[in-house]
This record gives sequence, C-alpha cells and structure tokens, in this order.
Amino acid sequence: MDHDRLGSPSGKVTSHQTSEVLGTACNHDDLVLNSPLHAVTPYVFGYTYRSNVCLKANKAPFNDIICQIGRSMDRLNLYRIFTHVAETRSFTKSADRLHIPRSSVSAAISDLERRLGVRLLNRTTRNVSLTYEGEALLERCLDLLASSEDIDSMFRDDHELAGRIKVDAPSRIGRQIIAPALPDFFASWPNLQIELGFSDRPVDLIQEQVDIALRAGPLVDSGLKARRVGKVRQINVASPSYLARHGTPATPDDLDHHLQVAYTSPSTRRVLDWEWFDGEKTHHRPVRWQVSANNAEAYIACALAGLGLIQIPAYDVARHIAAGELVPVMDDHRPEDMVFSLVYPGRSGSNRRIRIFSDWLADQIARATAQVETSP
Repeated sequence: MDHDRLGSPSGKVTSHQTSEVLGTACNHDDLVLNSPLHAVTPYVFGYTYRSNVCLKANKAPFNDIICQIGRSMDRLNLYRIFTHVAETRSFTKSADRLHIPRSSVSAAISDLERRLGVRLLNRTTRNVSLTYEGEALLERCLDLLASSEDIDSMFRDDHELAGRIKVDAPSRIGRQIIAPALPDFFASWPNLQIELGFSDRPVDLIQEQVDIALRAGPLVDSGLKARRVGKVRQINVASPSYLARHGTPATPDDLDHHLQVAYTSPSTRRVLDWEWFDGEKTHHRPVRWQVSANNAEAYIACALAGLGLIQIPAYDVARHIAAGELVPVMDDHRPEDMVFSLVYPGRSGSNRRIRIFSDWLADQIARATAQVETSP
C-alpha cells in the first residue's frame, strides 16, 4: 500500500484528504484514523474504507455520519465487483476491467460472501459460475447499480450523458435498420457507447448482461418488461425461376405440389410449419422441403436460389421484390403481421441513458415499418 497516495505516512489524515477518500465534504482538521492506513483498500473508483475502520472526531454525530458513508460506499463497491465477476465469469478479467489486483477482487467476493452468510460463486480452476443465491443477488445488484448511476446523471444535460449500452437485435434488423441510423444517434449523444449484438438466437438478457433487446413475434413470459414498438406485414415469396419450374400457388391446397425453404427455430430447433391467418385464427400446414435454414440471411438466400417458397417480413425482401428477384404469392393467405417489441430487465427501465436509447430505437423501428407498409 502506497501511503504517499494519501499524503500522510504517519497515519494522520486531514479533513481534505479524508474528503477525497470518502467522496464527502469535511471541515474537521482533527479527523484521524484509529486503524492503520492499510485498512484502506483500492476496490473501485479510488479508495474506500472497510467496515472495520472507524473514524474519530470531536463530535459524535459527525463520526457516525462518516462511518456510515464509508460502510455504504464499501458495500456498493462490493456489489459492483460482484456484478463484474458474474458478467465475465472470471476474477482475472474482472480485475483487468476494474484496473485493480486480482487479489482485491477475490478478497471483495470473500468479504461479500462473509457478510451475507452464503456462497455466491462456485469456483474451480477453470471456471466461475453463480450459485442460486448468486443469481438472486445479481438481479438485485444490477437494479441497485442502475439506480445509483441514474442518480449520478439526473442533473446532466442529455448531451453530456456517458456510459455503455448493450443491445441485442435480430441480425437483419440490426444490419438494415439499426446500424445505418447510428450516426444520427451519436450526433445527439456523442459520449454514449453502444455494444451491438446481432443474432437470431434467443439471448438471456440477465445472464449475458444485455440492457435492451429487440424481439420479433410473440413474447414468452420471461419476467422481462416489454414495450411494443411496431408491426410489419409478413408475405409469401418465391423466385421467378422457382415459379417457372413449379407454377404459382394460389391457395394453401396448392402447397401439396410445392416446396418450401424450411425455417428451423433457433430456440426449439424445430422446423416451423407453413402458416396463414384468416382474420380470426392462424392455420398451420406442413410443406415438403429439401433445405432448411436457421437464420434470415440463409433463408432468403435459399429463396433467391430458387429452392422454394418462404414466408418473411415484407421489410426483409422489399429490395429483392423491387429488383424482380422475388415475387409475392398467395397474398390472400399471408401469416399474421409480425409484432416488434423492446424487452429489458427491470433494472434497465429506470436508467436514463437506456430510456433515451429505447425511445430512439422505437422511433427507428416505427419509421422503417411504416415505410414498408406505405410502399407500393
């Protein structure tokens, strides 16, 4: 421990120096520690006092306040370290991210487990995983830290907001709608960072520390908060080469003589049936197939290659239809419109920067889907 950092090798700390350590304003020059300076531990964002450190002052009320502030900061930093370990599943990666020694991370986790009286992490030489109690604590810690961050930024102008937002979205929507619009977002909020994840697989927002995700279609009851942001027509299409070989289907009964490009659900790994909505309910029908795909890119590519019929949101193939590469069919027997929703853990809804990004993303989706609906 470098005592010179506090400017007082003898162990006496002036009010100004204590103010820097605790993050509070003090005017008491006779404030001293009754514990060695090595009790001050570099957890996160500077030095904080362990709970066994007391402060002496001439006035008891001041002493109580300072001790309570130190203990509160200590606990908050313990929770912060715990969330980093839970996210990275690594003590070493957490230490690198927080710019502190690995031993400090290990000590912080042990201290937190001791205080709570439970084991939070399962540790082996190769991996770190959360216990049941650790999972429960993680969700509470994320809420607490999000609220703390929101308080820190509540009086800042929107332009001054800083921080990172982790976003997940379907691959095609991400590439066609979100990524191209981001320059306009950063023009308004230049200090924010967006960590994008584009995938057609379902993502566990809590486990993977995702702040907000865009979902297409019906939502499962996951305990997440949801906000509907738009919907888009789904259509049936095929390539001209396919229709030249197999003819153009007019009704679902014609599908017995056709091929589909099957879509395999990334979550269930099951091939989805062909479907259409009659205004009251959705009907399903199995259709023969020779090739299946589990993401939108491959699904559309197979249709363009003439391998079968597909069902797809209109925005996904508008360009191909305009170019004559795909042709709509069976317009009277389309699937039900696809609904888009933003989903997020409870902690994210109260975070100011995430609310800003959520509003911006909702506007982008609404604009994109509206353009498709009004296009000829």
